[in-house]
Parts: sequence; C-alpha cells; structure tokens
Amino acid sequence: MNVLFVSSEVVPYSKTGGLADVSGSLPPAIAALGHAVRVVTPKYKKLNKVADDLGLDVTVTLEGLNRTTRLFEGKIVGEAGEFVPVTLLAQSEFFDRDEIYSTPGGDYPDNDARFAFFCKAALEAARALDFKPDIIHLNDWQSALVAVYVRANMRDDPFFSGARIVLTVHNLGYQGLFSGETLKKADIEESLFTPQCLEFFGRVNYLKGGMIFADAVTAVSEGYAREIMTEEQGMGLDGVLRERAGRVHGIINGVDYSEWNPKRDKYIVTNYTPKKLIGKEACKKDLQNAFRLPALPDVPLIGMISRLAEQKGFDLIEEAMPDLMIRDLQLVILGTGEEKYHKYFESVKSKYKNKLGVKLAYDNTLAHKIEAGADMFLMPSLYEPCGLNQMYSLKYGTVPIVRATGGLDDTVIEDAGGEGAGFKFRDYTTADMLACIDRALKTYMDRKAWKKIMTNGMAKDYSWKQSAEKYVILYQSLFGE
Repeated sequence: MNVLFVSSEVVPYSKTGGLADVSGSLPPAIAALGHAVRVVTPKYKKLNKVADDLGLDVTVTLEGLNRTTRLFEGKIVGEAGEFVPVTLLAQSEFFDRDEIYSTPGGDYPDNDARFAFFCKAALEAARALDFKPDIIHLNDWQSALVAVYVRANMRDDPFFSGARIVLTVHNLGYQGLFSGETLKKADIEESLFTPQCLEFFGRVNYLKGGMIFADAVTAVSEGYAREIMTEEQGMGLDGVLRERAGRVHGIINGVDYSEWNPKRDKYIVTNYTPKKLIGKEACKKDLQNAFRLPALPDVPLIGMISRLAEQKGFDLIEEAMPDLMIRDLQLVILGTGEEKYHKYFESVKSKYKNKLGVKLAYDNTLAHKIEAGADMFLMPSLYEPCGLNQMYSLKYGTVPIVRATGGLDDTVIEDAGGEGAGFKFRDYTTADMLACIDRALKTYMDRKAWKKIMTNGMAKDYSWKQSAEKYVILYQSLFGE
C-alpha cells in the first residue's frame, strides 16, 4: 500500500509535543512492514534538520488567491535502518514564523488559513510527486481538512477517489475551532456548515469535519478511544463519535527502544538489564547528585517528567505536597508549564531541599537520568490519551504510579496474579493518589516483591512494531481485506 502520512509536526524537523514523536516513529515502522510511506509536513522557520530543495513548486488556491509552495525533501530513519521520505512545504506567508502554532500572546489569528493551506498543499504535493495514496493518514485538527477536501471538494478526482482516510486523534482537547468566516478563507462549501458536518455551536470545527469524512478514526490508546465517546471526556464531540462507534479504534502509541532502553542508554552513568540490575543503584545515586539530594540508597525516590499543567495532575501534587514530604521518600520533578506551578515549586523547593528536587526546564539528558535513577514514576493525570513516560519507566524498571485513565490504564497492570508492573488509582482525588503511593512505598520494603514488579515491567514490549502492525491491519480492513 501507498500511505500518505500528513502531520503538522515531525521529529526531527519540528516539534512541540508528542505528535511530532509519533510522526517521526510510526511511518518508518509501517514502511518496515513492506509498505511505501511518504510524510508531508510544513517547512517552518525553525527547521531542526536540513532538507533538500527539490526545485519543484505546487500552486494552491485559497480565498481566490493562488499561492505557491516549494517542495523540499528529507527523510526519517527507523530503528532497523529503513527510511521514509519527508516532503516539507515551504511557504513564507504561512510557515516562516518564529513558532509553529502560537506565541506567548496566544494562537496565530490566521491558523485557520495556515492549516487549510497546508491540507490543500499536502494533496497537491502528493500529486506532483506522483504518489497516489491508498491510505491518507491524518493527525489532529491541523490536517483534518484533508478529509473534507478529498470527500467534498475533490470527490471526482481520480487521483484521490480510491483512497481510504484514517484520522488519528492525539488529544481531543485541541479541535481547531474558528468563526464562520473561516468557511470562505478555507474554501469550505457553505453547505457543509451544518451540525451534521463542520458546524459546532456556531463555529467551524476542523477536527469534527475530519471525523465526519474519515473512513476510520483512531485514538492513541484503547482506553482513550472509549473515554472520548463519553460525555465526561468527549469535549462536545462524544455524540459524533458514538454515531460512528464502529469506525472508532484505539491503537496505543509505541516507544522508540533504540533511544529509551537502559541496556544502551548513552545518557545514564551505568547501563543495566533485568538480569544485572546493580547498575540502577549507581543511576539512583547519580540522579540524587544531579538534584543535590542526599544520596540515600534505601529511601524510595519518585520521579516526574511532565508539562506542569492541571491536566497532568499538578493540582493534586500541590495539595498533597505537605503529606508527601512527611513520608520517607524523595521526589524529583522536571518540566515547564503553567506559571502558577512555576511559582509554587520555586516557593517550596528550598523548604523541602533534602527531599524535593525541581528543575523548571526541558532537559533531555536529565529526563533519561530520571527514568533510570528513580525507583518509581508518578503520573496522576486528569486524562492521558496515551502517555509515553509510563512505558519508558516500565523498560527502565522504574515502577509507574498512575491514575487509571486512557493509555495509563491500558499499559500499567497492578497485582495481576504476579504479573503486575505498577500501581494505579481511579478517583481523581488527593486521598486516592496518596493511598496508591503508600501501597507502592509499602511494597518497596519487600525487596523480592519489588524486584518482581520491576522485571515484569522491563519485559513489556510497547515497540512501534506492535503499533504499526495494528495500523496496517486497520488499513487493510478498510478495503475489505
């Protein structure tokens, strides 16, 4: 099959979050299964890697104006050495900006036109490169209009008419909501501005349009696929999804074990394996030194790497901090996010300087040290579509403590006939989180039981190969295969 993979950000060329990681890892994993994959993404001003100018232009008409985009090409290299071509779309008016989606002052006001152009240009780039897709795989609201254009504006176009469309929802909280004026700006037929199509409480909803016209909608975990069809977590689109329940699928994201594996991790002080766990002790001491905490080998050390936001459970952390700090433990936190949490942690880290380490930054090396050196990893998220750090933690023998939601619930098993690899709590309350942490702390004292939990987790396989195989099965099912 020919798979056209359309994403607004792709590692190693651009990144604001997990979408970029998925877009840089899943396509090569699909290609490794014998399929032709081409990724299309904008060429932003802050390009993280050089791409080659193909000397080829395509023209897109938007709001009555013809705009040209120059095609560049790079590549993504997979774990097994296979590579996937990446077509980058250069267009100065829309993509030559300091940031991808927004500035500290808010979203770019023309994001509707910017990503409508991206969607149209992605299709024209495929045509210009003679890459006739069997599958068009879209990601989040920024590429969702591709489905609308193919099914409504280009319904009789033989180049795309046979393609099946898959839309992956990475986070339903971001939908691409714009005023009714967007219809004209984005070249969307006015007949589509109805509750049955793109209209959403008087506004244009790009993600909803993609859902309506896609042949399949995937969420990034089975649990999240179920949750987004509920009123509590459906963000207003639960009805749309329930009506299409047969088209909604959950496929967990994968992990790049070439980077996240304690056996070969280049960022940690000592490598280790399930059979030789002694190296983890050295990693713990190194982590304590990095945060200037006392090097106490027998005190359980809990790690967190996260965006500092309420969605990630930091309101619970703040409320629970006095209770956490009277327990026999150490806690290290790495991340950036909402200003209120920056101010809070700045105010308390000196008060608990022997038990709490905080770095308000993005630091990849330190992230690896936390995964390797912590005994436990805390993720008390309000909701979590997939989550990656709990899967990293399992591989590192760093026992996850998570709220049972979305991908966290799918990937972390507690006390299942000796197969448990972590700890979970269900109610989004400080009391339930603390009770779960206490269960983990008590189990930690039983070194034999703790080692079993660690090695259970280290044996889990959440590689991209597993995810890619599930996507290919889904692709094939859309053709009745």
